[in-house]
Amino acid sequence: MALLDTEQYINNYNEILGSITESKQDDVKIISVSKSHPKEAMKRAYDSGLRVFGENYVQEMVDKYEWLEEGIKSEIEWHFIGHLQTNKVKYIAPFVDCVHSVYKLKLAKELNKRAEQNSRTIDILLQVNTSGEETKSGCSPSDAVDIAKGIIELDNVNLKGLMTISGLDSTDEERKEEFALLADSKNKINNELNIDLQELSMGMTADYQLAIDQGSTMIRVGTAIFGERVYT
Repeated sequence: MALLDTEQYINNYNEILGSITESKQDDVKIISVSKSHPKEAMKRAYDSGLRVFGENYVQEMVDKYEWLEEGIKSEIEWHFIGHLQTNKVKYIAPFVDCVHSVYKLKLAKELNKRAEQNSRTIDILLQVNTSGEETKSGCSPSDAVDIAKGIIELDNVNLKGLMTISGLDSTDEERKEEFALLADSKNKINNELNIDLQELSMGMTADYQLAIDQGSTMIRVGTAIFGERVYT
C-alpha cells in the first residue's frame, strides 16, 4: 500500500473540515479512522498534525500504540470504534480514551472494571442499531434507556452519548431517518434519566454530511483522509 505524503493527510482533513458548514465546525469532531492502514501511515498523519484516531480492531490498535514513541502515543486521542469483545477489553483499557461500540451493560461493566484496575476513567458511547439490520451491532432503540440507566451507575466509565452506523444499503433518505432516530434516542435518555448526554457519533466518509445535518458531533472518516484500503 502506497503511503500518502505527510502533508496530504492534513490537506484531506482540511478539505473535510471545509465541507462542514462553518457554524457547525466547532461542534463536530473529526475522527481519523486509521484501521487497516499501516502504522507508518498513522505516524505520517500524526506528523501532519492529526491527533484523533479511530481503530476497529483491538490487536491492530495495541500494535500501533506500542510501536509509537511514548511522547507521541500520549498526545493521541484514541477512539475504539469497532465491535469489542469483553475478553479483549483488558488490552486497550490502559490507554483508550473513548469506546464508541458499547451495546450492552455487560461490556460497560467490563470496561468499568478494567478502567478501575488502571486507575482511569474511560469515555463510552452506547451503540444503537438504528437500521434494524441483523448484521449490525448495537442495542435496539427500545432498550437504550434501560442500558444507559445501568451504565451511569458505574464509576469508572463516563457515558458521553450514542453511536450508530447507517445501513449498508440504506438510501440517503433512510440514512437521515436512522440518524434522526439516534438523536431522538439521546433526547429520550436525557429526558427520562435527567442527564445531559451531548455526543452523537454518526456519519462516515460516504454520509457524514447527512449525519451532521441530523446533529452528529463526531464523524468517523477513514477513506477521505487515508485513501482507499488494501485488505490482505
